Amino acid sequence: MSYFVYILRTSSNTLYIGQTNNLEKRVKEHKAKTSKSSRYVRSFPSFELVYLETYSTRKEAMQREHQLKNWTKAKKEALINGD
Repeated sequence: MSYFVYILRTSSNTLYIGQTNNLEKRVKEHKAKTSKSSRYVRSFPSFELVYLETYSTRKEAMQREHQLKNWTKAKKEALINGD
């Protein structure tokens, strides 16, 4: 099973970082604005998936998610842009 760390860009140009083992389902949950969606993402009219990494264990994905959440926005933007 694969685990994913992903970054969404909201309609207000903010970034949301999450991790999941079913990316397609998770993005659908965010778009549907269900109770399973992130409360933060629900507050924006739209978003787009702008970055994705794949890991073989949930532990690795969670560690990476935590690392990315502590980065500055500029560093996250550089990662998204491949710099």
